[in-house]
Amino acid sequence: MHLEHIHHLLLLYAAYLIAVASPGPSTMAIMGVAMNQGRASAVALALGLMTGSTFWAVLAATGISTILTAYAEALFAIKIAGGLYLLYLAYRSANSALSPTARQVKTDTPTRRTTLYRRGVLLHLSNPKSILGWIAIMSLGLRPDASPHTFQAIVAGCAILGFLVNVGYALIFSTTLMARAYQKSRRWIEGTLAAIFGYAGIRLLLSKA
Repeated sequence: MHLEHIHHLLLLYAAYLIAVASPGPSTMAIMGVAMNQGRASAVALALGLMTGSTFWAVLAATGISTILTAYAEALFAIKIAGGLYLLYLAYRSANSALSPTARQVKTDTPTRRTTLYRRGVLLHLSNPKSILGWIAIMSLGLRPDASPHTFQAIVAGCAILGFLVNVGYALIFSTTLMARAYQKSRRWIEGTLAAIFGYAGIRLLLSKA
């Protein structure tokens, strides 16, 4: 791989890192689960998010997602589903914020972690902006003069960065210090999560793209 291609990949990685690390519904969901339900649960959610992200990356690279965006009905359905799911998460957080006592979390089990993993996958797959974002990344990375291994480098590099960021959030916010902070500020934290999820859901439902 030529030096120019490596430099181009590094710029692409930097852009992806900024995007994945920026506060948003996904990162806030990881933080909330980490503080409220612990490390294993948060890591399961983070891995689900990364699975959804990788799925869209592969589709974008193969051109299938470009076909998806050509059909307004398909993208519209995904947008509606994503917006409603975010509003559902907002409702759950708001309900917890208004509750005078902390919601009792079921004992962490493999079954519960599987549920959170699926929640992470759904959260990412139901966001049409993820499709468009990966199309943009692949359009920038897969240039006509790109190396045959560029696709693998993009997916692998972004997957590693996404894993480090998302699992890093899960590990940091599941510490004892953060758990104590959650218990003291539970209603404020859940209220903030409700506002973020609600805003993201309404914005997604009302967006034209």
